[in-house]
Formats: sequence, structure tokens, C-alpha cells
Amino acid sequence: MAEISKSDPLNPNPNPPEIASSVRRTTEPGRKRLFVTLSVFFSFLVGLPFLLKSTEIYRSPLPFSSIESLSLRLRSEPPAPPCRLQAVFLRPGGGGGTADQLARLISDEVDKSIGSIPSRGSCGRNYALSVTVDSGNGACERSGDGESGPCYWPCGGIDVLELSNEDGIVDELLDSALGRRGQCLGTGGKIYTVVVAGVEGEEGLRTVLGKHRHAWLVGKVGESDAVLLITKIFVNFFLNGGREEDMAPGKGEFVPVGLDGSVVLSFSLLNANPNDWVYDWDFQMIDDVLLAPVVEALAPIANITTESQVLYHTPKSSISFWDGNLGGNIFSIKDLPFFVNANEWHLDTSIAAAGRSKILHFVVYIPSRNECPLLLQLPNGHISKTNGFISPMWGGVIVWNPHSCFADSQGKHFVRRPIALEDLQKIFQILVGQLRLLFGFKSSYISDDNVDMIQFLTSEKGFTEWELDALYRYHACYNLASCATTLESLSKLVQSLPRMIVMDEIGKQVKYSLEAAGLAQNNTHLGIYNASAAASLQARSLAEDAFFHPSIMSVSYSSLEHYFSIYMPFFAPVSLHLILALVKELARYRRERAKYSSFVAEHAKAS
Repeated sequence: MAEISKSDPLNPNPNPPEIASSVRRTTEPGRKRLFVTLSVFFSFLVGLPFLLKSTEIYRSPLPFSSIESLSLRLRSEPPAPPCRLQAVFLRPGGGGGTADQLARLISDEVDKSIGSIPSRGSCGRNYALSVTVDSGNGACERSGDGESGPCYWPCGGIDVLELSNEDGIVDELLDSALGRRGQCLGTGGKIYTVVVAGVEGEEGLRTVLGKHRHAWLVGKVGESDAVLLITKIFVNFFLNGGREEDMAPGKGEFVPVGLDGSVVLSFSLLNANPNDWVYDWDFQMIDDVLLAPVVEALAPIANITTESQVLYHTPKSSISFWDGNLGGNIFSIKDLPFFVNANEWHLDTSIAAAGRSKILHFVVYIPSRNECPLLLQLPNGHISKTNGFISPMWGGVIVWNPHSCFADSQGKHFVRRPIALEDLQKIFQILVGQLRLLFGFKSSYISDDNVDMIQFLTSEKGFTEWELDALYRYHACYNLASCATTLESLSKLVQSLPRMIVMDEIGKQVKYSLEAAGLAQNNTHLGIYNASAAASLQARSLAEDAFFHPSIMSVSYSSLEHYFSIYMPFFAPVSLHLILALVKELARYRRERAKYSSFVAEHAKAS
């Protein structure tokens, strides 16, 4: 019979020798594996900032608070340039109302005419009014505190009879008496003067608006009528510049100036059919003599350059018809949209107008013999005196009919003929009128039914001084508003795209734009119109340059979510494996350390 073991097979030894040896450790666990795991993990952590630094987007700091402050200031307090108005009553014999009474009457009428909402660029209610009553022999009565200065009326400086001379002489006489060549520059804006002279024996009333900053009324006129006429001249012409369109903010923004503040005036002479005749012009003389004063006058509101070309074989697109009663080939207002032949008129050849510059085309069209003379018929059936038209923001076209329209057709057709100087002067007088229309003024005040009681003197600059003042004021306010809008858009764009590159050059442009805007605001407050227009033009140009910087336009910026979606497919698995390996190794080391600690404790107890 077999030997039976004392141990119960159903209850085996819970600590067999091989199992007991697996839960006990006689040697201290090594740290090599732990150190390797930790070194790999910390190497990953240390390298992560270098990776983030290598993918960091450079952003030059922008003055967001200054941009917001400029926008809020312009919205809450729109710039209103100051103006100084002066009414002078020449009364050699005395009599009539006092200076203070007349000042109150004129002030009330001016406030009624201005209204509650001043137009952009106008002085609005930011004006100062003074009235002087000159009784002759140096005796003067002035309204208010009796302020006097080099720009105010010099008592007894001009005799009433001197106002009866030729308009040009009187204009220069008043300009000399009221202070010229910069003497009128002050901190309250330019001074605009209306002189009322009652001349005995003079029938009717003669009203003249000079090319400087003054007007004069000569003849019989009552005080009430004089107050109304003075108000009309002050508000309609001196304050608003005689502009017809609504100049309120957001309306009537006739600003044919490029985003970079530059304008190219491109003059083209088109010979429709050189087989009939070929005409040329001396544009260098035109530029030096006729255009230079205009360009100089508009310099504060635009950087203007000029260019010219002569084209051949340039027929028009529209069709004209012969009218025997009018004695010419007729094209009407309905034909104007089809007059410019875009396929044959290669006008857009300027390399100076690349990018964000603005180009204004002025075309002198010489018709062929078959359609000469070519006449523009107005809707009332009359023939246009200028024989030209404009296209807003594009330019203008003049049809010039040569004097040889009805000459012998067997003449020398291929001889290059220069346009006579007299004809050039007439042509460019019309072109300047078209330029005035493009800038929102009337081409001229001749035969204007609304101002038939007032005679206007023209300037060789194309714009009178009071028109230029209004233009400077308008462009200063418009450029400041445009600058603030552009900078605000740039600020919102940069803040909405954290991954957007902002170069140092953009930061400098924004900084200089804010400085120029501050200078423009200060000059506007002081009433220095041309300086405020020039500074505002610079501010707007710099703001546009910053917004359209190549570093912004050439890169497509993504959000942070897109940025993480690019790198997560690599870093998520790697980081997950490293973390799991570290956790596993730490757990193993602690377990082995516990075994060794147990063995050491048992060994110490047994001994």
C-alpha cells in the first residue's frame, strides 16, 4: 500500500519555495531603467519650449489703446475747423445800426442757414463774427471787444470810391489792405471779409466775390438786404466753398485721390483718323505754364504727377448723325456711356499709377473729317459750350474740332500740326473746369442761375483761395475719418488672429500714422487748413500702407485650433507613450523596492 503524504492535496502549501522567492527580493532594485525613462521624458519636456519658440509668430506691438482713443474721439467730437468772419460797413456819412446790432442780426441769420448738423469740412458753428462800421477819417466802431489786427479791417484804409474800380484792381487792393503773404495766419482760422459800401448816385447793387478771401457790395442796399447777402456769401461760399453735393459724413464723398494719397493726371490727345489730319501739342509748356499752378494748389490734398501721350487710329464707339440745322454731327447725352472706345483707346498705360494710386484721364478727342464738326447736344436741345463731359472718378473727355473741318480735303493730311496756343488755353480751361467738377465744385459760376446776382473772379490756380480753404478743410476731416477707420480695422484684424505676423515696419507705420493724425487734429483746431490737410493725407496714407502691407496680404493665417490640429497627430501619441512608460516604470520600481524592504525587515527580525 502506497505511502500517504501528510499534506492535504486540497490545501497545498501557500508559499512554495519558487513562489516565495518571487515575492521576496534579496538585493536592492537598480535605478538604471528609471533614470533612462525619466531622462527621455524630461528631454521631451525640455525640447517642447524650443519647438514652440521655433514656431512662434513675430508680432510687433501695436498701440491698440491709442487707435481706439482716436476712433472714439473722432466719432464723439468730429473735427470742426474754426473760421473768422468779418463784415465791414463803409458809411462816410454815418447813420444806421451799430456794430453790435448788425453783428447780432448777421449771427442769427448765419446760425439759421447753417442748421443743426454742419456738413463735413465746414466750420459749422465754430466761427467768430466781427462787424466794423467805418465812418471815414479813421473813425471805426467794432462789435464786441473791438478786436483789431493785421487781418482785420484797417479803419480809413480804403476809400469808398476806390471800390468802383475794375474788379481785379479792387480785389488786389482789398487783399493788400487786409493783410497778405501769410500775415493772416493765426490760431482762429482764416478771416473772410465782406465789405458793404453805399455809393451815392450808384443805381442798383453790384456784388463781387474775389479770388482771395473777401467780397464787396457796392451800391444802394438796405441793412436787412445787406445782412441776407452777407449771410449767403458767408455760408454758401466762404464756409462751404460753393460745393453743391451733400458734404455730410458718409455722403457725397467725391474724393478722386488714391489710397496712398497720390493722383496721376493722364492727358491723352486722340487723333481718330490720322489719314485726315495729325495734331500734336507741346505738353511740356502746358505742364510748366498751365498745370503747375493747379498742381501746386492741390498739393496739400494729393501727391499729383502728370503725364501725356498722343494716340492715333482711335475712333469712338458711339454713332453720330448729321443735323443741318445745328451744322454738325450730333451725339447726345444717351451716347456718352458708349463714347469711350475701350478697345482702341489704350489709356491705362501709366506705370506711375500702379498699386493703390488713382489715375484721372483727360482725353482730347479730335474727330475724323467725316464726323467733323462733332457736337454734343444737351437734353434741352442746345449745343454744349464746352463740348465735353466727365465720368466721376474716371476723368473727362473734350471733343475738339479743328479749324480745318471744312477746308480742302486734298490738303497735306500727313503733316503733323501743333495745336495753336490760343486753342490750348481754351482746351485746358475746360479741362480745369472738369477737374473742379471731379473735386465737387462747379466748373465755373458763369451763367449760373443760382448766383446770377454775384460776379466771381477766377484764379490762375483753377481754384480761388476760399475754395481751396473749403477743400483743405473737407479733405482733412475726410482723411482723419478714413485713417481712424483703417487703423481700427487693422486693430480688430490683428487681435482676431493671434497667429498673424506683424512686422516692425507695420508697427512704425501705425505709430507715424497716429502722430500725423494728432498733428492734423491740432492744425485743424488752430485753423491752419493746408497743414491739417497735408498731415491728414500722410496719416491716411500710412494707415493704408500698414493695412495693405505685403507681409499681411501674402500669408493665409489660421486659427489656434488649426495650429493644434497640425501638431497633435505627432505629439499626442508620443507624449501618451512617454507618460505610460513613466507611470509603468515608477510602479515597477516601487513594487521592487517594497519587496526589498520586506526582505530587509525579515532578515533583521531573524537575526
